[in-house]
Amino acid sequence: MIYYNDENILFRAMIKSDRQDFVNAFAEQNWHKPFELFNEYYNQQENGEKSVIVAEINSEVAGYVILLPFTTIGPYAYKNIPEIVDLNVLIKFQKMGIGNKMMDVLEGLAKEKSNSISLSVGLHYGYGSAQRMYVKRGYIPDGTGAWYRGKQLEQYAECANDDDLTLYFLKRLDTINNP
Repeated sequence: MIYYNDENILFRAMIKSDRQDFVNAFAEQNWHKPFELFNEYYNQQENGEKSVIVAEINSEVAGYVILLPFTTIGPYAYKNIPEIVDLNVLIKFQKMGIGNKMMDVLEGLAKEKSNSISLSVGLHYGYGSAQRMYVKRGYIPDGTGAWYRGKQLEQYAECANDDDLTLYFLKRLDTINNP
């Protein structure tokens, strides 16, 4: 399935060869992402559990993002609100507007089924660019505070400032146009 295509970039559904292409691309930037992760994403897409949208530039994978039709964890669990998960743009393709364009596509897809879309973003500085992008796009913290490993943190609870420490955001889609 093609989600978006112009002379510069293609957004499409994940294909089998992407699994190894992503493993290799992330290894080139010294990030370990195992083949099993991408194999699981591909299989879940094929089973209709999620949409895996791949960004491609000049026949090379540039990034990917997952759209869940609904989530089973967090403040929006089982509320039929689509959730954005694991948005990644490879370092060599960053600062080209790919993340924002992916968000346009995701919001358009989510708007077909819901008047809202949710996401969770890490709190450490490695997520700084994503945090800024989400706020600029109108995503609002949902008010449930920090979450850690899928559970809402109580006040003064101990946790680590790792990828599992997140904040949930929500955006209303009934006030935007489809891309």
